Amino acid sequence: MQTEKVVDFIVNWLKDYASKAGVNGFVVGVSGGIDSAVTSTLCAKTGLKVLCVEMPIHQAASHVTRAQEHIAHLKSKYENVIDNRVDLTPVFEEFKTEVLADADQATVDMALANTRARLRMTTLYYYAGLYKLLVAGTGNKVEDFGVGFYTKYGDGGVDLSPIADLLKSEVYEIGKFLSVPESIMLASPSDGLFGDARSDEDQIGASYPELEWAMKMADSGRTAADFSGREQKVFNIYKRFNTANKHKMIPIPICEIPNNML
Repeated sequence: MQTEKVVDFIVNWLKDYASKAGVNGFVVGVSGGIDSAVTSTLCAKTGLKVLCVEMPIHQAASHVTRAQEHIAHLKSKYENVIDNRVDLTPVFEEFKTEVLADADQATVDMALANTRARLRMTTLYYYAGLYKLLVAGTGNKVEDFGVGFYTKYGDGGVDLSPIADLLKSEVYEIGKFLSVPESIMLASPSDGLFGDARSDEDQIGASYPELEWAMKMADSGRTAADFSGREQKVFNIYKRFNTANKHKMIPIPICEIPNNML
């Protein structure tokens, strides 16, 4: 990958989109992970206003520390970057007192994990409306179009996606080029939706390099029968997530009424 050219291309794309939309800049949810670090840095390089929002909900201490380190690093380099911290834990806890939880605990836990992401989306759009900003998504290609590893109308609810055509390995390459803090570069990827330090690999059952390989194989028309051992297992994991989460990756289905009924 021609890293510097890709960075310049994304930055110019962001500036052009913001100019055409008539907005002041971007708002980014900063989690302490590589994707939000790279996205917020690319937005900062536009010279437009960038609001970095930290939104902890019973967050693991390591995530909070990395997010704060990255925001401080960005503000030291870019005068157009401001930040805000919104502790959504009380909101989340109050929400839990008002909803039913009449399902098995694993199902409830997953529903609440997605609720965290949706509370954060609501917060980002509040600030976007307040300051006339666009919500910049932080999803990469494997997450957004491979395994669908994001929350519909949560971290998937954005105005534009600057790194969604980049594989995770390419996001890391850009992160290195942009001098993202080493603590973030070395941290295991995690969505942080369960209030602990479990990684994405713990949840999915495969690493991002493995998922990138499986995505490439699936796109080339290969099937599980073409592989054995660990490769077959990874390929099946990829296909299972891709199939189950396809509803996130396609436009909302519309019930089109036949003309002779109108």
